Amino acid sequence: MIVFLDANVLFTAAHNPKGKSAFIVELASEGYFEVVTCGLAVEEARRNIELKFPAAAKHLVLLLKDVVVKATVSRGHCPIELPEKDRPIMLSALQIGATHLLTGDQRHFGRVMNRPKQTKGVLIQTPSQFLDAI
Repeated sequence: MIVFLDANVLFTAAHNPKGKSAFIVELASEGYFEVVTCGLAVEEARRNIELKFPAAAKHLVLLLKDVVVKATVSRGHCPIELPEKDRPIMLSALQIGATHLLTGDQRHFGRVMNRPKQTKGVLIQTPSQFLDAI
């Protein structure tokens, strides 16, 4: 399993190191699956942590030691309609070969959550949905 983490999941894991998002990274560090993200998601998470919860920046740095960070893919055909800012997340997850894309963004991804036939096989879920399913 290759689990792609959106910026909001990284942000939440850093801000709440005892929460579900952080637990997913912990499970990955124990070898249950691989967690990956892209540079764009890391930068967005870092920017938001520094702006909203600067004390949590050190948690993000520690967290990222267990996350594989790949290059952001910003061009290509996106199988679902998304705002311009979210397309690189979906395209990067596809390029990486992710089996899952975890996000808290139900506004933009909610209509295709748990519908991998619509997302070229990538199962899009919230961290809670993912943990309930494994």
